[in-house]
Amino acid sequence: MTDFTDEQIERYSRHIILPEVGGVGQRKMLDARVLMIGAGGLGSPAAYYLAAAGIGHLGIVDFDTVDLSNLQRQIIHSTERIGMLKTESAKKTIAALNPDVKVTLYNERINSQNIKELFEGYDYIVDGSDNFATRFLINDACVLMNKINIHGSIFRFEGQATVFDPNNGPCYRCLYPEPPPPGLVPNCQEGGVLGVLAGIIGNIQAVETLKLVLGIGESLAGKLLIYDALNTEFRKLKLKRDVNCPVCGDNPTIKELIDYEEFCGTA
Repeated sequence: MTDFTDEQIERYSRHIILPEVGGVGQRKMLDARVLMIGAGGLGSPAAYYLAAAGIGHLGIVDFDTVDLSNLQRQIIHSTERIGMLKTESAKKTIAALNPDVKVTLYNERINSQNIKELFEGYDYIVDGSDNFATRFLINDACVLMNKINIHGSIFRFEGQATVFDPNNGPCYRCLYPEPPPPGLVPNCQEGGVLGVLAGIIGNIQAVETLKLVLGIGESLAGKLLIYDALNTEFRKLKLKRDVNCPVCGDNPTIKELIDYEEFCGTA
């Protein structure tokens, strides 16, 4: 049925006994190809749990190195790896957790020139980026290439998660039509973030990815999930496709990818 090894049957036994997953679903996960943008606050828990679940091929895009200030939230790294490329550090952690997972590393900054090549061959894009410029670029590429974007963001004590599916609902630009002007958004050092918040939102991204791979449940497409850590409150807002959206609307004006000036949120 699924040609699992004895070790895989034991490793994924708690998945296989779920009627909604079973051996067929686990094979779907092992055959899935997911691209993780960023190995930081959101990418750490998302990539770690996707690897644990048995996503067979994980691509990781990041150009940065591990810094001491990262370790308050970027749990895929460790103190002994300070100075190491985040992609290399993430691969070491994943390999120690689950040798079934093939990890492909892209040690480069994502931009309009390389994004299409990076996205080719992946079924799902998990956006763990920390700035508006990259988020807009990822969104535009996903719409133009018909890729599903599992999006998350965090700031101070609040996080957001959603799914942007070009075939089912709005895109990021329907929510935020244009990047914010310079100086409006605090930078990483000024804004701050509660470290554990990254784990909550990153794991929601992982859950949404697995649901999409398995074809079960109801995704966050068309909905924005907001988590307020200080008040322990989840809110879900409905999102509508903007017919005048410049990239996914009825008469799109954005047909080529461009780079935006980078703004730093926090992740």
